Amino acid sequence: MIESWPTGFVHTVKERCRVCYTCVRECPAKAIRIADGQAEVMAERCISCGNCVRICSQGAKEVVSSIRQVKELLRSAEPVAVCLAPSFPAEFADMDYTHLVGMLRALGFRYVNEVGFGADLVARKYKELLDRNPQGKNYISTTCPAIIGYVEKYYPHLVPSLVPVVSPMLATARVLHRLHGKDLKIVFVGPCIAKKCESLSENTPDEIHAVLTFSELRQMFTEARLDPAQAPPGEFDPPYAGTGSLFSISRGLLQAADIREDLMAGDIVVTDGRTNFVEAIREFESGHLNARLLEILACNGCIMGAGMTADTPLFSRRSQISDYVRRKIARNNRRAWQQSMQDFADLDLTRQFTPNDQRIPVPFEEEIAYIMAKMGKHKPQDELNCGACGYDTCREHAVAIFKGLAESEMCLPHTIEQLRMTVSELANSNEQLASTREALMQSEKLASMGQLAAGIAHEVNNPLGVVLMYSHLLLERFGKEPQMNEDLKLIVEQTDRCKKIVSQLLHFARQNKVQLQKTDIVKLIERILQVSPAPPGVTVRLDQEISDPMVEVDPDQIAQVLTNLINNACSAMPKGGCLQIVISDLGKRFKIEVADQGIGISRENLGKIFEPFFTTKEIGKGTGLGLAVAYGIIKMHRGDIQVESNTDPAAGPTGTKFSVILPKEGRQ
Repeated sequence: MIESWPTGFVHTVKERCRVCYTCVRECPAKAIRIADGQAEVMAERCISCGNCVRICSQGAKEVVSSIRQVKELLRSAEPVAVCLAPSFPAEFADMDYTHLVGMLRALGFRYVNEVGFGADLVARKYKELLDRNPQGKNYISTTCPAIIGYVEKYYPHLVPSLVPVVSPMLATARVLHRLHGKDLKIVFVGPCIAKKCESLSENTPDEIHAVLTFSELRQMFTEARLDPAQAPPGEFDPPYAGTGSLFSISRGLLQAADIREDLMAGDIVVTDGRTNFVEAIREFESGHLNARLLEILACNGCIMGAGMTADTPLFSRRSQISDYVRRKIARNNRRAWQQSMQDFADLDLTRQFTPNDQRIPVPFEEEIAYIMAKMGKHKPQDELNCGACGYDTCREHAVAIFKGLAESEMCLPHTIEQLRMTVSELANSNEQLASTREALMQSEKLASMGQLAAGIAHEVNNPLGVVLMYSHLLLERFGKEPQMNEDLKLIVEQTDRCKKIVSQLLHFARQNKVQLQKTDIVKLIERILQVSPAPPGVTVRLDQEISDPMVEVDPDQIAQVLTNLINNACSAMPKGGCLQIVISDLGKRFKIEVADQGIGISRENLGKIFEPFFTTKEIGKGTGLGLAVAYGIIKMHRGDIQVESNTDPAAGPTGTKFSVILPKEGRQ
């Protein structure tokens, strides 16, 4: 626990907070906001009910410690009294109350008193108030400081409806000050964090000098090395408590005050717990709850307060309180108790309350709709009301965002959708990056091969021209001799082939710039098919599925690509087949598919077909430069070329399909 915190009694330990929004969801005052992805308790809105402390599984909510303050009081010259809340039997069920009293005296407290007697006095005041106003004003009980804070901050117009009577803690303090003088210092010990706020209220100054939770008291026992078994037993100091010790459980006030809850009359309404008390006050304000007394507790009884360390369940704690009170009443002197009640009949138990309006104006409908739209909620069906953000409805979340209490990222479905979109965009970016990297590697490879090819071609081209020229001269001079004619024709044929290979090498080496122009892609393909007709046995089918055939490409280079693909497809079908060319629309891009019914390309060769000088044709039938050049042209057009092939007849029809994807406008 921290020793001091200037902005409130509860704060978040950022290192422990996992931002699960549980505290936001469970806070009845909505006093926890998410700022920069971090839960933050707003002191001005907090009612110190301790609900966030109790439900935080990570221990990320801490309470101001008063231990140092109490130690300073005990070291001072003034006498110090300690007042134990009526819930102590549920906290210290592991020891007899006499040993607890002995341990408190060992810490240095001169007086050890039960707050139960102050509760008896308060119960009598409630009884008198209701008896004086049988059909009069409707009241909200003020025994719970968290309820007082909630009304003062969020229903300030209901402050006049608060019962103008002090809590049992303050009543006990006033009793002790009368008995022992104004110099007495009083420390309250109980399960309630909100008591720390109550002790500092401007309406009740200098009555309680410090407040410890049961957790803090146990820490002091540990630091002082006090053992219940070794502590000398002791008794509480008078005045002794009666049925006021039942105040810590729900309806305890009614029994102590002898007030009957008539379910038919409905003039007394009792409720407790985070959800119930909020709803009860809301209905009290609306007038639907026509009760003379609304008796409410922020917790499910004080025995379930955030300052408790016991892990026993609710009804076990109720049983422990009931057993203690039953034994106490059987043991105590009733006449002495009645005399004490008479002695303090004239004690002033009144107090005032001050409105502290923390309400934030509700936004206009247009502002809510705008915030909802930013979270992807455009119609009622989009409002899932899943509660993952910590608010019951999407609308409440939107209002909290407007008030600066929440962030749109708290909406889990919206955040998941945003993350899904981000992951998808990253996947696309990675895919494009991989494609670009592959294109760059291919480009570097082509550039290196191009430089090599250009050097070889230039060196070979001139002597090759001389060989070709003299071969033709020899053919003209000796072509009439049969044996010489055949040999010379073979020399000329192979020299011509070398000349074509050198020409292709030079073309491959050139880095031709793309000259974009509007081109009718359908007519371009038809012209290619006319210039290079399919061989016998091969049928050609051209399917046009593009809305507008006018695209922006370099017609000569694209013609070179398609001519190469068509020739390769025809070569793959020596026994005949169907050559299918499909032109389809892809929005801002278009696709040309060239498919054959040949034997297909094996899987191990698919990754190599765009490499320079790689060919699957027979020796002497190809140079392995056609697809490499085609790949470079497509990439210069900012397009893509893909290949699918099947060589297994059992898996379906064999064949290969090349898909060329290009932008309709070359500058896209």
